[in-house]
Amino acid sequence: MANVIKEITVTELKEWRDAGKDFQLIDVREPNEYEVANIDGELIPLSTVSENADKVSKDKPVVVHCRSGKRSANAIAVLQMDHDFDNLYNLKGGILAWSDEIDPSIPKY
Repeated sequence: MANVIKEITVTELKEWRDAGKDFQLIDVREPNEYEVANIDGELIPLSTVSENADKVSKDKPVVVHCRSGKRSANAIAVLQMDHDFDNLYNLKGGILAWSDEIDPSIPKY
């Protein structure tokens, strides 16, 4: 059975934040990237996602993001296949889309 990766747009994520929705935001980029630009996600680099699966909530929606959306999709695939998550959303376009559409003060790299 193929796991479908759910997506959320940066606009939807901003709406969730503005509405005070209870969710977890996870950033799967590398620490040096996080230092350049971040949107207050919890840093769990892609290479460590499997061993940090216990840090990912199963009780509320979890939005996973990276720079453009590719690594976060990979992280979600691992968590869904190996750890039975069904509450994960990939941030479409990643932090680049956030910078373009929501907050231009976030540096692009």
